[in-house]
Amino acid sequence: MQGTDTGSRPIRLVALEVRPARSWGGPVTVAPSPTDPLIELLGPERPLPEPPPPRRPRRRARRRRVLVLALVLGAVVATATADLAAPPTPPTPPVGAPRVSAPALLVPPPADPSLVTGRATAEIDGLVGGDSPARVSVATVDVATGRSFGYAPDTALRTASVVKLDILQTLLLQNQEEGSLPSGEAQELATRMMQQSDNDAASTLWEDVGGIPAIAAANRRLGLDGTELDDHWGVSTTSATDQLALLAALDAPTPLDPDARAFARDLMTHVADDQRWGVSAAADPGTTPALKNGWMPVGDEGWVVGSVGRITVGGRPVLLAVLTEGRPSKEAGVRLVESLSRIATGAVTAR
Repeated sequence: MQGTDTGSRPIRLVALEVRPARSWGGPVTVAPSPTDPLIELLGPERPLPEPPPPRRPRRRARRRRVLVLALVLGAVVATATADLAAPPTPPTPPVGAPRVSAPALLVPPPADPSLVTGRATAEIDGLVGGDSPARVSVATVDVATGRSFGYAPDTALRTASVVKLDILQTLLLQNQEEGSLPSGEAQELATRMMQQSDNDAASTLWEDVGGIPAIAAANRRLGLDGTELDDHWGVSTTSATDQLALLAALDAPTPLDPDARAFARDLMTHVADDQRWGVSAAADPGTTPALKNGWMPVGDEGWVVGSVGRITVGGRPVLLAVLTEGRPSKEAGVRLVESLSRIATGAVTAR
């Protein structure tokens, strides 16, 4: 390596190597080496004179020479370490340079309701068609947004035990007009009817409230217009639209007062564990649906399976009614009801 100086004498760089003495009592010598760079200023290039034979230095001089050498080596090591450890300083951007910002998050556009409805309808077409078609009636509404979806929502199908919600609301309307909740005995019957789906309790209350004339009158007050009652109450017919009206009567100010609505919702959120299927399949995990299910075989026509209730989907309240007929077994009917529940609620909560 070569360098320049402001004087007239050239600079030649040589490498010196520190060779350890044989013992701490001997002299420390310095010899040229290609590995440890130290700078020595020399005159015009000429052969180096032979060094005089070494003399045994005095102890104090030897100590000074060791100290100087240690300081020199320490400086070299410190410089090398600093060069390795110091991170490079980033260049300062020029004044006025544009700032580079993070890319904006892409927010998907809101779902087109007509496209969402079309896809849901096509999915249901695929479910209920085939070699053994099912008859279904589906209706749902997102209470928070008002978006609704229906698939044959006004088609009347048999109720099975879903009609027990109709019996309960008739009972509550009658007692409300008298200024009280149902008696202790009536409450016990209502609890068995709704939570255990007890048929004997339902038959007793059907008679107690006044049968078809009384329940039909309550239905008119609650906004139902497509339900046909039968004294064999399980074969009464109703539509998903009418069942949605019954659910709405428990969700907002209606002919039923707050105490009556709270009593009915409490019964529907505490159904037996083996009856928690149905519309609850579409609910958010960890939430508690309020529901009433119904199921019964109808000879060669297969099974009637239905489920109605209020659930939470995407953090929002949703009313949902799903009625089916014609499945070969109860289990097949339950699977169909739960699939329809997911499709229908997806159509009203898609974003």
